[in-house]
Amino acid sequence: MTGRIEAIHVAPESGAPMEERDSAEAVSGRGLRGDRYFLDRGTYSQSARDVSRELSLIEAETLDAVERDYGIAVGPDEHRRNLTTRGIGLNRLVGARFRVGDATCEGVELCEPCSYLESLLEREGLHDALVHRGGLRARIVEDGAIEAGTPIRILGDAPGAARSRLEDPSA
Repeated sequence: MTGRIEAIHVAPESGAPMEERDSAEAVSGRGLRGDRYFLDRGTYSQSARDVSRELSLIEAETLDAVERDYGIAVGPDEHRRNLTTRGIGLNRLVGARFRVGDATCEGVELCEPCSYLESLLEREGLHDALVHRGGLRARIVEDGAIEAGTPIRILGDAPGAARSRLEDPSA
């Protein structure tokens, strides 16, 4: 299973508009250089939960489905995730290591939607539309450059991929 990076976005401050980048430097223990979480300025930077906020990803296919099924358009600069992907099921990457450009990452947990995004974008129903498909939180294991258009490659077996094949042999 491989995919690619369709878009890269960072925001320098909590609530600031996302800025598109052609490339970004992924730094282990910090995030994408220039992003609010790298700078400890994100909405959840001071969260007591031990959850990695170094990198967040969302599938372009999810954004397409939300528009098709709910009539809610969300651009790649609006969803508040760092990387927009295409061609890879992110839910299957929880617990898996993968390469994004030159960086090695590990899926930590699903990036479930919060009411903050719905209120920020003023799009009623967005929260419900993104439940269980709001993306992936990942930690950066090895630093590296990430460029738009570069592939995402799973390293070893993705735990969720094996589970999905058992549930759906065509997966």
